[in-house]
This record gives sequence, structure tokens and C-alpha cells, in this order.
Amino acid sequence: MTTPGSTAEQTETIRLRVNGVTHEVDVPPRRLLSDALRHDLGLTGTHVGCEHGVCGACTILVDGQPTRACLMFAIAAQEYELTTVEGMTRPDGSLGPVQQAFKDCHGLQCGFCTPGFITTIEAGLEENPDPTPEEARDMISGNLCRCTGYQNIVKSVRRAAELKRENPTGEGAGQ
Repeated sequence: MTTPGSTAEQTETIRLRVNGVTHEVDVPPRRLLSDALRHDLGLTGTHVGCEHGVCGACTILVDGQPTRACLMFAIAAQEYELTTVEGMTRPDGSLGPVQQAFKDCHGLQCGFCTPGFITTIEAGLEENPDPTPEEARDMISGNLCRCTGYQNIVKSVRRAAELKRENPTGEGAGQ
């Protein structure tokens, strides 16, 4: 209901393909992709930190490339395949290699930044499947963490690369 002198915000019906599933959702044209993922689709793994694209907490994959969801309008994401941290699991529901590596190497503390790191590392390992420690640091340099000091995140990058090499298809990878 609108009160006299006010107007209801207009919405557009858009289609977003997220983690292999197409969703139809009504959003205002200025809705940020991070907000559409969290509030309209219930995918709360995409965290919103700085809302300026600096911290990396909202990083998702857009056609396989790390992208700050807080800097993209949902309406602009219609033509792309979007992958959130929820889409990083194996088909059987077990942890994907980057997620497993974070668990193995204690790569998280509070966990707020973790989804952005996981998606960033997933894309980074596609480009460089065997990073040195220095290359791993460079891979994650666009994401901020206030808890870990990054050492275990770097270890997680290297462990994820190892897991991917050991089991590239992900078959029988449940733990």
C-alpha cells in the first residue's frame, strides 16, 4: 500500500542462473546482485562487507571469473552463469576441494571473508593449478581477512591445488 504522495518502487522480472539453477525473481532495477542473491534467493553465503568492492567478501564467479557482487546490478547478471560459495560443493554434497582445504588447513576463523576467498581461489586455481606460496598470496591479494593473518589461507590454496590434482573429477571425494 502506498500513502498519498509516495510511489511504490517498480520491479522487473529477471532470470538469474545461479549454481546451475535458473531463478525468476522480481527486483527493482537498482537491486545489487549481492542483495538479490541473499534476500531474494536466500543464498546467504555471499557476504556483504564494505559495499565498495574492496574487501572481497561478496566475491562470486560470473562465468568463472571472480566478481564483486556488491558492484553489479542483478539486472545486469541475467546473461551469465553465476556461482556462489553454495555452488562449490561436489555433486554428492560433500565439500569441494577448496572448501576441504580450508577445513584441513584451518584457513578460517570467524568465517565472514571465507566465501569470497573460496570463490576467488576456485577461479585462481583454474588459471594456475600449482601455485607457489608467493603466487598463492598474489591470488588472494584482493580479499581482506581481519582474523587469520593469511598464512593458513595460503596453505589452503596450496592444499586445494593438491586435492584437485589428486582427484580432478571429484568422484568419490566425500568426507
